[in-house]
Amino acid sequence: MDLLHSWGVELAVHLQTKYSRYEDWFSLASTVADLHTTFFFFFPIWFHVRRDTGLRLIWVAVIGDWLNLVLKWVLFGERPYWWVHETRFYRTGPVPSLQQFPITCETGPGSPSGHAMGAAGVWYVMVTALLSMATEKRCPPLLYRFLQTGLWTLMVLFELLVCMSRVYMAAHFPHQVIAGAITGIIVAEVVSKVQWIYSASMKKYFYTTLFLTSFAVGFYLLLKAVGVDLLWTMEKAQKWCVRAEWVHLDSTPFASLLRNMGTLFGLGLGLHSPLYTETKKSRGAAFKMGCIIVSLFLLQLLDRLTFSSENLTVFYCLSFGKNAVALLIPTALVPGALCWICLGKTGDKNL
Repeated sequence: MDLLHSWGVELAVHLQTKYSRYEDWFSLASTVADLHTTFFFFFPIWFHVRRDTGLRLIWVAVIGDWLNLVLKWVLFGERPYWWVHETRFYRTGPVPSLQQFPITCETGPGSPSGHAMGAAGVWYVMVTALLSMATEKRCPPLLYRFLQTGLWTLMVLFELLVCMSRVYMAAHFPHQVIAGAITGIIVAEVVSKVQWIYSASMKKYFYTTLFLTSFAVGFYLLLKAVGVDLLWTMEKAQKWCVRAEWVHLDSTPFASLLRNMGTLFGLGLGLHSPLYTETKKSRGAAFKMGCIIVSLFLLQLLDRLTFSSENLTVFYCLSFGKNAVALLIPTALVPGALCWICLGKTGDKNL
């Protein structure tokens, strides 16, 4: 395994040396690939353009990231930025010099890559949705083939850029991003075939959220009871990150878990809110566009809300609540408010 890791470090050094001028592009790719972008940007758009695709995006992202967490705990994957300092592989020679960046110091295990896995799953959903829309519009065969080739090529190129960015940032080894990309596509394909996610009751959302959270916490406690510390990476991140402020609490396994569970629970609350039920009939193009614009604006304001990490319990609870609200905004609050405004104007005209 050390030999495989050493090849990955060599590739990271090569990328950092030869492609340093593309650092901003690599950073942007990692940012777009983060599921935060899916929850705060892609979902509001897709939910009002094509409801089923919006729901599938959330389910694929949440289930995929939850599985990613479990796999990381099972596989105990190293990360390049700390491995080069602790391995004995270089005992006969100099240790490669790896640069670090503000997004390098992830605090969880490294395998498989969450960014590569999330991006693969989310983009797979969006590409298949666009192709499905083209089929429904009876797109001419030649144009459809051109669109199909173009979209899949775009997805492959973006996924390649994401994988390169994670290696460039010294956050992952190449085999970790490859494993993440493959696993993400498998999760997207499997979850997309589950039909009940499109009509799940609030009870099912609640029990699914409770099961996923309980399983992860129970798995952690079980292994801790037998002497296996699943948070072994926190010490490594704090020890080997060149700047303490680059070690973010929101990248810890439990922060990721509760963030995703808040997202899923918020989706359930939004879909079963009386506000959403009342706005189902008001689905004209102008209304949908208004919902998208207002939702994106409010989500950007919500995204600026940050919490102190002094008290972990409070931090995790607030993170759960913030992401629940992030899904309530585009599904219920904004459509409900716009519907109320439209009805108010209509009432005034009739007076």
